[in-house]
Amino acid sequence: MKVNKEKEGKLNIELDQTIAEGTYSNLAIINHSVSEFIVDFISIMPGTPKAKVKSRIILTPQHAKRLSKALADNVKKFEAAHGEIKDYDQAPPIPMTFGPAGEA
Repeated sequence: MKVNKEKEGKLNIELDQTIAEGTYSNLAIINHSVSEFIVDFISIMPGTPKAKVKSRIILTPQHAKRLSKALADNVKKFEAAHGEIKDYDQAPPIPMTFGPAGEA
């Protein structure tokens, strides 16, 4: 699938079939440094003691802010069309073993 807007001076973005299928995630963990934001997308299945990071996206702080604004705008549009998204107070617990082991 190609989105072609070169005639208008826009970016030509290609989306291959494997990426188009997407990856399911029901947990995102975000870390940051001075120069980047790291978003790990994870799929946690009930009754499974272990979960794997399915995808990691690394963004500049500027792109992270743009993503945050775009996501907030899309949630607002979704809720206007489909009603409020329920925000449940109980999130799945994040295991303390997530991430690299600390060393002294």
